[in-house]
Amino acid sequence: MKRHHVLPFGAELVAEGVRFRLWAPGAASVACAFDGEILRMARQAGGWWELTTSAAHAGSRYLYVVDGIEVPDPASRFQPEDVHGPSEVIDPTAVEWHDTLWRGRPWEEIVLYELHVGTFSESGDFAGVEQRLDHLVRLGVTAVEVMPVADFPGRRNWGYDGVLLFAPDSRYGRPEDLKRLVQACHARGLAIFLDVVYNHFGPDGNYIGSYAPGFFTERHRTPWGAAINFDGAESRAVRDFFVENALYWLEEYHFDGLRLDAVHAIKDDSADDILSEIATTVRRRFGGERTIHLVLENDDNQAGYLARQGDTPLLYTAQWADDIHHALRVAATGTSDGYYADYADRPAERLGRALAEGFAYQGEPSAHRDGATRGEPSAHLPPTAFIAFIQNHDQVGNGAFGTRLAAQVSEPALHAVTAIYLLSPHIPMLFMGEEWGSRQPFCFFSDFTGDLATAVREGRRREFAKFAEFQDPAQRERIPDPGADATFEQSILDWRSIDEPEHAMWLERYRTLLALRRAEIVPRLKGIAGNAGSYRAIGDKVVLVAWGLGDGTTLTLVANFSDQPVTVPATRLTGRLLYATAGEGDAQHAPPLSASYFISDTETE
Repeated sequence: MKRHHVLPFGAELVAEGVRFRLWAPGAASVACAFDGEILRMARQAGGWWELTTSAAHAGSRYLYVVDGIEVPDPASRFQPEDVHGPSEVIDPTAVEWHDTLWRGRPWEEIVLYELHVGTFSESGDFAGVEQRLDHLVRLGVTAVEVMPVADFPGRRNWGYDGVLLFAPDSRYGRPEDLKRLVQACHARGLAIFLDVVYNHFGPDGNYIGSYAPGFFTERHRTPWGAAINFDGAESRAVRDFFVENALYWLEEYHFDGLRLDAVHAIKDDSADDILSEIATTVRRRFGGERTIHLVLENDDNQAGYLARQGDTPLLYTAQWADDIHHALRVAATGTSDGYYADYADRPAERLGRALAEGFAYQGEPSAHRDGATRGEPSAHLPPTAFIAFIQNHDQVGNGAFGTRLAAQVSEPALHAVTAIYLLSPHIPMLFMGEEWGSRQPFCFFSDFTGDLATAVREGRRREFAKFAEFQDPAQRERIPDPGADATFEQSILDWRSIDEPEHAMWLERYRTLLALRRAEIVPRLKGIAGNAGSYRAIGDKVVLVAWGLGDGTTLTLVANFSDQPVTVPATRLTGRLLYATAGEGDAQHAPPLSASYFISDTETE
């Protein structure tokens, strides 16, 4: 079987040869240079330039010559010589697909595993990920989530500085290698998601603004400068660029879902904003054919994007539940730095609400945001509309030293938060290496040069100047240089450590918890409704949460983050003990630093 998403721009193989098409409304002349030839492109309506020629073919390397300046194709399918080099004409039909029976996995079965291709394996490429897939199957995860692979400058990057959004980075392999990884996942019953960035382009290698200034707008500002123009004049071509990108990864690469990065930084005042258009188009294209899951990262806590019709998401399937993470992190560590201050004032209350209702902030003022309100009511959404985690690339890597949670908290506290999120009715997401309690740092790294490298290094160190630990400039100098080889190298997972006693213990614990989830939680999630959760905070350290599951049973959590045993006030919290991180207690007696789950057929108060 062949898979080919025909793009309305870029280089497409056609019967006559190759059709090249570029949106360059600001250009006076455009040509295409390839294989020693330079051919003029014809101006068309709406700022488009086009050329169809039999002189080019699959494998041809080409550049657009815009007003005398050579630039890569913004819709390049492959950049063999990095972001400033020529693009390569790719024939998508050269790959034979064998996963024709794959229709995806139901959302309630999903257990995500986030990984960075460059540091997940020793080889740091798509093939290296493929070689470790059997480990993930044995672990009990059901879906791989790949951090962005869109072509970025240099040898290494987290992926959020991508500038050529249709081209898998050549450091990781060719397009065929990524497609082989997708097929290898499907052959093992694993779904695979891709992280995409639609809120900005990286600072090095994006030429679009020089020949299509209308691609960006000064009417909106973002942390990276002028916003992408999703709602002004000429925005139709811009919107099509991103809609086609989403369809491209889902169709031509057969990904099972996309995770859209930091959508709160997308500025769009349209009645039908770009997020809605992307989701609506994807649902229309693939509905009934196979299961596609769309996930948001959205610091604004906008519940509207997660609306359901019955069990069916209208737009987005779920959102990363940062509130759950932040509240669990505060409970386990007691931290109150930065945005954690919003959860440290009433830790048990914040944690209970986040676990029961999805968002801890549903329109209340945020002290961290200088009193600005944040969020929308979310209790009406099912728990499966939220993805729970205790670590991810941001929460580890954006720390000064990339310190993992295993190196920050006691074993009982880590066991408690691990059990809480893996057995809750939310969709869990692990971060690579977490499953064996890795203490290896995952640092922020990049591979810029010159003044940009200096700016990134110094800018990162300035960000930490507001923390008490880094008031002293000498202390800030200890923060790893993102551009140093050593910063990247220490972030590569050490698979040799997995058999060490402590790590083997954690790995077995994760396998046990995920097997328990598969047997006891997953079968009860189908049909789970909104308003399923309720909670009760007892002081600042103890919380009870109960969820009505899809089969009519009740799942109850009793969590005690204090250093003393606690007697829970008498309730009707009864039922079979599902899992306890400390002792065999009951729902009325919570050992210190513990979490216990119970399954009951009766309702709770």
